[in-house]
Amino acid sequence: MNILIVRVSSLGDVVHNMPMVSDIRRHYPDANIDWVVEEGYTGLVRMNPEVRRIIPIALRRWRKSLLSAATRAEIAHFRRQLKLDAYDIVFDTQGLLKTSVVMWMVRLAPGGHRIGLANATEGSGYEPLSRLFHTKSVKVGLHTHAVLRARQVAAQALGYSVDGAADFNMDIPESDSATLPAWLPEVPYAVFFHGTARAEKQWPAADWIQIAGLLAERGLLVLLPWGSDAEKRHAEHLSGHMSNARVLPRLPLMEAVVLAQRAALVIGVDTGLTHIAAAFKRPTIELYCDSPRWKTEGNWSPQIINLGDTGTAPTVEQVAEAINTLAKTADWRKAAGVEPTRE
Repeated sequence: MNILIVRVSSLGDVVHNMPMVSDIRRHYPDANIDWVVEEGYTGLVRMNPEVRRIIPIALRRWRKSLLSAATRAEIAHFRRQLKLDAYDIVFDTQGLLKTSVVMWMVRLAPGGHRIGLANATEGSGYEPLSRLFHTKSVKVGLHTHAVLRARQVAAQALGYSVDGAADFNMDIPESDSATLPAWLPEVPYAVFFHGTARAEKQWPAADWIQIAGLLAERGLLVLLPWGSDAEKRHAEHLSGHMSNARVLPRLPLMEAVVLAQRAALVIGVDTGLTHIAAAFKRPTIELYCDSPRWKTEGNWSPQIINLGDTGTAPTVEQVAEAINTLAKTADWRKAAGVEPTRE
């Protein structure tokens, strides 16, 4: 059976679709599973060894130059890639008009199906017109976690039940991990994923500074990544008030993934890189300052602690307690280079 997943963006959403692949593989071990994704996230999907073929799409870039000959040639090449195989099942778990159009362009095998969402979850960007391109639409609950939503769509379409914890099955290919970035410390470190596009989702600078002080007492270096000029200024401001912090250079996506994968501790707001750390089951504290926790909270490992909710930002005391809880676990102690205590 040939299966194609159309989930083009965003960073966190692509990660949250990985367990769907594991479920399909467990129930259909001989299936070929391909994936259409934005060109910037191909490295992310390549981390899942169960994905056979990745078909890059460049919607964000193409929109800026639709009339150019080069763009038209790229779109034609993309359409040819979609038709290399005939697919028995095409999944659109994004529920947008643009992704359903991509689904419609795919060549189906005889008796094949285009399957997508029948409805929105609360606060999602779902577009009802996308259903016009489905042969089957799957209804999900109004408050269905992003990971479970994708898993349920596949399960209902392929005739099995969702069971067990989410398995992200992500690892950095050996070819990418052979040479570690020069900025990567040789000592254990914590990462603060402090940047987010929406100001309401940010955590106060004073609170980050207090937590850095607590980690300094534990001898833990704090690394501060950034993805925009504003985030860089914020990182530099934080670093100026922390004795144990280092501002990183601007990182390409896969180096940011290495940063999350190797951290002894990750503390981050509701953003894609925080969710990547949780997918790796790193000791992670997710901070929900003004977004619904039920949508994306890491609920598949005791190494992940979720704090806050819409309109209720976590307190410094809650984060400090979470650090103490994680510091008692074997995984945290191993990542932080702390020798286990003899009983």
